[in-house]
Amino acid sequence: MDVAAFLSWVSALPLGALYLLLAAVALAENVFPPVPADTVVALGGFLAARGHGSLWAAFLAVWVANVAGAMAMYALGRRFGAEPLEQRLLGPKATRVHARLSDYYGRYGMAAVFLGRFIPGVRAFVPPFAGALRVPPLTAALLIGAASGIWYGTVCYAGYKLGADWAVVRQVLLRDGTTVAVVAAVLALLLFALWYSRRRSR
Repeated sequence: MDVAAFLSWVSALPLGALYLLLAAVALAENVFPPVPADTVVALGGFLAARGHGSLWAAFLAVWVANVAGAMAMYALGRRFGAEPLEQRLLGPKATRVHARLSDYYGRYGMAAVFLGRFIPGVRAFVPPFAGALRVPPLTAALLIGAASGIWYGTVCYAGYKLGADWAVVRQVLLRDGTTVAVVAAVLALLLFALWYSRRRSR
């Protein structure tokens, strides 16, 4: 299925099925990190708005499923340790990710469980890492839940707001398309420069 066909299929889903899809993707991110959860959730928020859906329903479906998946991985990490899961999911990169998480935990302590959930490529491994460190379950759930709420609340809201105001956004794009493209290109260059400088510093 190509991207256009997938978008067409998702757009045709009833709202209830759309919320279930969002929940499944948000849960799967914890088990299979390459899943493009942020993109799908933003698209889901956009489609929910276009179909007169509920922002709160979309957010709750995503948040509850994401936290549930994270806590399942926390339980596995507590039972078997973090490294076997990281090796299975990441292969050769597992050692580097584990060292990075250990460094964050050494610097920031319990706050690393919260902050790590905002870092792409790392956040899926925070729950099993917290489980392996025997972070108390309630503390882990609160930290992971708060981080997921902030992250996915923002993503859902952005997608939903774009969908709700699509007529205005479309008009601006048609009228000021060149300006928007230039601003987007400048922002992309700035983000790339920031990423590259951080990579070199590491």
